[in-house]
Amino acid sequence: MSTEIPQSPSPPGVAERAIDAATDVSRTIGEVAGGLHAAVDRLTSVVEESRKPGGALATVAAITREAPLASLFVAFLFGVAVARRR
Repeated sequence: MSTEIPQSPSPPGVAERAIDAATDVSRTIGEVAGGLHAAVDRLTSVVEESRKPGGALATVAAITREAPLASLFVAFLFGVAVARRR
């Protein structure tokens, strides 16, 4: 028979808590990076589809090549309109 009194485990020290926090941050960064990578892949595929003939970006590029000053003016007006809303 033992006369030792069972002791509850001691709370984690500063180093253990720091390691746990760093592990949590690392997991979170990994999840965010994975989500960001998926979003970039989707955006890339949408842009590639839009650049095909008949797509929106192909049409804008053709109009810009034909009338660059008018396109610049429209882009300027759009920028002014967006800036005034804020």
